[in-house]
Amino acid sequence: MADQETDELWDAFHRVVNMSSRELSEWLRTEAAEPDTEELPDQAGPETGRRVLEILGKRKVDLDESDRRVMEKVVDRVYQERRADLEPTAGQSRWRRKLMCLGHDPLKPARPI
Repeated sequence: MADQETDELWDAFHRVVNMSSRELSEWLRTEAAEPDTEELPDQAGPETGRRVLEILGKRKVDLDESDRRVMEKVVDRVYQERRADLEPTAGQSRWRRKLMCLGHDPLKPARPI
């Protein structure tokens, strides 16, 4: 991927992923917890959410093609579910939980570019 494309994807990803690594990690563990069991922290939540968490811990120069595919998927899915301006919006709790598993809390403002 060309450097400009990587820069644009990096900016878009970090704009839509408006939860910090800590917030996302805690959310994935909470969402995956059952009344009698709890998944291991590194296995909690859906795979895409865990991959987002991994990417948040990387530098742009360390991205591989798999990371880029996940980033594109997350950006596309958030924009499909949200208005383009990403202004904080309340919605059904199931919808919010689904987006939060991708690192996007619709009640929080998008990160500035």
